[in-house]
Amino acid sequence: MKLLVTGCRGMLGQDLVPRLKEAGFELQCVDIAEMDITKRDLVLDRVASVGPDLVINCAAYTAVDKAESEQELAFAVNRDGPGHLADACSKQGIPLVHISTDYVFDGLSETPYREDDVVNPIGVYALSKWEGEEEVRRRMDKHIIVRTSWLFGFHGSNFVKTILRLAGERDQLKVVNDQKGCPTWTGHLAEALTQIAARIRGNINDTPWGTYHYCGQGATTWFEFAVEIVEEARRRKELRVSQIAAIPTSEYPTPAKRPMNSALDCGKIRREFGIEQKPWREGLGVVLNELIGTEEAQSSKSERVH
Repeated sequence: MKLLVTGCRGMLGQDLVPRLKEAGFELQCVDIAEMDITKRDLVLDRVASVGPDLVINCAAYTAVDKAESEQELAFAVNRDGPGHLADACSKQGIPLVHISTDYVFDGLSETPYREDDVVNPIGVYALSKWEGEEEVRRRMDKHIIVRTSWLFGFHGSNFVKTILRLAGERDQLKVVNDQKGCPTWTGHLAEALTQIAARIRGNINDTPWGTYHYCGQGATTWFEFAVEIVEEARRRKELRVSQIAAIPTSEYPTPAKRPMNSALDCGKIRREFGIEQKPWREGLGVVLNELIGTEEAQSSKSERVH
């Protein structure tokens, strides 16, 4: 089975590609330099020329705050791009797997969100992702949309890397403690997407199309997440930080509003695909080992050079 993976050099894409290779898929991997998904004609031509059996779209505009001032770009990538891919896949009669976000919800629920709960995006990024979902649904039936949350990994910019850096630079950190969600390691999400692709490969006619949630097991706050990052990192290296202070969202204003509770219910993906959530703490340990190991290797190399 031949797969076309977009956004292959992003945080998720770089974890997904090797797992798909291990699972025996033939891959064609593209990023913005090879196929800008905002260019409709280019997308149609590229998908037709590659001739994949399945497309997995990992390409996205993910700068939540910046999207407030770059609305046109955010909608071009997150709404129009998935629409172009859906058109291309529909023309070729092939399915599309598309990645979306917990931010389509407003965060007012006291319980984890299910796939059929009412959405209410409260920022430009959130709205662009929701409209991207709708473009996919409107244009084709054979699709799977996977909403995920609070992604972190070894590649790209993310909360774990930011906290690790700041903990080495500052004595005190202040972190929001009234926003709740489920951190998700890109490696675990990549495994889930690989299982979905394998199900489609096994029997495309028996695939339960639709929208699903997948995130790390265990809801937490950004403050609690930061504490866990620092505690785990300190087992591996010395850190400067001596205090982490919990603050309300009101003390950390940002251009974009964020949902106060965006925890996701992942029961549907377990029932339909047999995909179990994995604890985000497991992924955190793997990422910290990679990040700190890379730091030590670079430091050692620098010492040898000088």
